[in-house]
Amino acid sequence: MTDLAMLEREMTGWRRDLHAHPEFGFEEKRTSAFVAAKLREFGLDVAEGIGGTGVVGTLRRGSGNRAIALRADMDALRIPEQGTAEYRSQNPGVMHACGHDGHTTMLLGAAKLLAEDGGFDGTVRFIFQPAEEWGKGALAMLDDGLMERFPFEEIYGLHNMPGLPVGHFETRAGAMMSAEDNFEIVLKGVGGHAARPHAGNEVLVAACALVTNLQTIVSRRLSPADIGVVSVTEFITDGTRNALPGLARVLGDARSFRPEVSSEIEKQMRVIAEGTALTYNVSAEVTYTREFVPLLNDAALVDEAFAAARTVFEPHHIATAREPMTGSEDFARFLEHVPGCFVFLGNGKDSAPLHNPTYDFNDAGLIHGCRFHAAIVKRRLPAK
Repeated sequence: MTDLAMLEREMTGWRRDLHAHPEFGFEEKRTSAFVAAKLREFGLDVAEGIGGTGVVGTLRRGSGNRAIALRADMDALRIPEQGTAEYRSQNPGVMHACGHDGHTTMLLGAAKLLAEDGGFDGTVRFIFQPAEEWGKGALAMLDDGLMERFPFEEIYGLHNMPGLPVGHFETRAGAMMSAEDNFEIVLKGVGGHAARPHAGNEVLVAACALVTNLQTIVSRRLSPADIGVVSVTEFITDGTRNALPGLARVLGDARSFRPEVSSEIEKQMRVIAEGTALTYNVSAEVTYTREFVPLLNDAALVDEAFAAARTVFEPHHIATAREPMTGSEDFARFLEHVPGCFVFLGNGKDSAPLHNPTYDFNDAGLIHGCRFHAAIVKRRLPAK
């Protein structure tokens, strides 16, 4: 049997190596090479370059013909790290600010644990995905024939959660994480001298009104029973100190859990943009794209995940997530093809928030994620 204390020390070393060498989405060449080398060392069949820089490891035991998948994301963010650890990022302007170094390490640990100890009957696909942060990695792997080349019947994934104590586990049936839509509204008028606004048709006042008007979509156009978020995140004009702008760009994102709500947000955004533009005698052009779909956990597999968690975590550390999270996760793309379950594991009450320049994955959580991955495999592919 695997020495878990020794495995935990190994995983800590792997995680800190990955943390020191972060790579942005579809640029994870060193990371994917590291993953592939470890998987081969453990005796798995390995395929590289899936969806660009993705890696798939396959482990078979016994004669069972069922296959399940475990997935981890590998990419980092373009955020300059402000942490002071000796293993801090050596790639300027890029850091693991979301814990994907930990996710990758936990799945590698599970691969080693299952390869050494077995205890299951069937096939496990270990999916190491690129480019989760901008919602393109799962689609790239699927478009590259993931399901046809490495078929599986269900899939599991996890994410660390700051604020939740280490050693704690949460998930829920149904809506777990939201869809994300992006929008850009371009207002065009006629710029001019700041001292003579009447001589042109500037767009700054119209754009300010637009930002305010967009806030009525959730408060006055959606049912109070639906969850929706509309956030303006950028406001850009071509004006300067003494020149009124003739062009303004208003950008942001919207979150929802149902396609009908997403469609209504887009519809109302177009109505408001056109109406505001008409009021101020400027033109408006709306671009609306859907980047992430909602993550919907399968109820039966959530029950299975809870059952597996009870073999890893203390009973009073296991809970049903009280409400869905309005963050997004492209693990949801896999759930459009097979049922699955996504879970949260604690990263510590005092952890910095995700996407914060001082964030660091808590190594004390590595063994919990590793053991949960192995437990769900042994439960879903029981040894004969």
